[in-house]
Amino acid sequence: MVTKKDKNVSRVRRHARVRAKLSGSAEAPRLCVYRSNKNIEAQLIDDVKGVTLVSSSSMALKLENGSNIEAAAKVGKDIAEKALAKKIKKVVFDRSGYIYHGRVKALAEAAREAGLDF
Repeated sequence: MVTKKDKNVSRVRRHARVRAKLSGSAEAPRLCVYRSNKNIEAQLIDDVKGVTLVSSSSMALKLENGSNIEAAAKVGKDIAEKALAKKIKKVVFDRSGYIYHGRVKALAEAAREAGLDF
């Protein structure tokens, strides 16, 4: 039987493996997603300077239920609008070891529809 702790350890290992090859820059920052049981967060990170350029989350948007697909889509749309306001169009998507399915997919597709290119 696989426990939650084992699943998260596996996810962190997957994320570390991907992060060794994936990096964001000022021209194409990394769109990093974090998914918890209650909320979802996204950040645009410039790894060269080590700074967060834009961030959004279901908590910051004060959504009633931050753990569903609709909330993820709103966060994706919000981060894309903030990025476009800072003249950032191209990003590198970092799903942080999560499966590209459900909330992570909804966030990514909403960000694409709102104008981000990845």
